[in-house]
Amino acid sequence: MRTWVWLVAGAAVLAATAPAWAQRKLPYFLSLKSNKALMRAGPGRNYPASWLYKRKGLPVKVVDIYGEWRKVEDPDGTQGWMLSGLLDDARTAMVAGTIVEMRAAPDASARVNWRAEPGVVGTIKRCASGWCWFDVGGRGGYVDQSRIWGTEPGETVR
Repeated sequence: MRTWVWLVAGAAVLAATAPAWAQRKLPYFLSLKSNKALMRAGPGRNYPASWLYKRKGLPVKVVDIYGEWRKVEDPDGTQGWMLSGLLDDARTAMVAGTIVEMRAAPDASARVNWRAEPGVVGTIKRCASGWCWFDVGGRGGYVDQSRIWGTEPGETVR
């Protein structure tokens, strides 16, 4: 986390602490911090809620910023605004399309450790060369990066 300090009339004023992801270049991925998160039609509590998400860890793509609000896109492509406090910098992804094979090594011919169905959400530990280490409840393996939603194509995650 970063803490901002401003000098006002010669005195130091401590500002709100902002997480490191608040400074990233758009777009970027985050995940839902709690089991309940409202998506709104605009960047403010006065805008109507359009969705109530009940899935902690769901990956979302941040596509715009307005103050403490983030315009996000969910795995289905729905866009709306959420308070930044509802978002976590934990990297997660969702299996897209068909069943994915979670392999012992980042190679299409490596042994299959597990299989995950479409819609399964897991944690991403790292991604490189088109493969991501994907962990679902302690069961992990390498998956083809193009088979999950939660990373940009070719993105390296460390």
